[in-house]
Amino acid sequence: MGRLTPESCAASARHPVTLVLYNIRSMWNVGAMFRTADAAGIDEIVITGYTATPPRKEIDKTALGAQEVVPWRYFDDPVEAIAALKSEGKKVFGLEIAENSRSYTSLTEDDFPLALIVGNEVEGIGDALLGHCDGVIEIPQYGVKHSLNVAVAAGVALFECVRAFRQNG
Repeated sequence: MGRLTPESCAASARHPVTLVLYNIRSMWNVGAMFRTADAAGIDEIVITGYTATPPRKEIDKTALGAQEVVPWRYFDDPVEAIAALKSEGKKVFGLEIAENSRSYTSLTEDDFPLALIVGNEVEGIGDALLGHCDGVIEIPQYGVKHSLNVAVAAGVALFECVRAFRQNG
């Protein structure tokens, strides 16, 4: 499979998936998610809350240039970000272990275009913000710890979103 150049990336078709970063503490996690978003070929990243935005050397260190090619925008208020995404026709899902969640492998054609919210490394997304989502998806956990690093979880979920879209779309 041929690699895109930064110039051809801007004109290439992207998968109808938006990654929303809510109150992410670690700029290294932010950079890692930019890099994964580029690899998955998603539409954009929406940054919200106190999550740091590029340019920052800590983000650049793990993004390795992806912050220059993945479109992104910032909203201070996550509820405003969700409202904007919904007004654009996107279904908004939280990635969280929660009541009434469904498996991250259950996405169908009707779920796209979608926005996926990942939350703070310690607090997650929180019930108040989850209440604004159209649904919650979760990655099963089989070990003692019932969580993944946020950048790892985003990567697992993003590639499943892309797989589901490509299979059903």
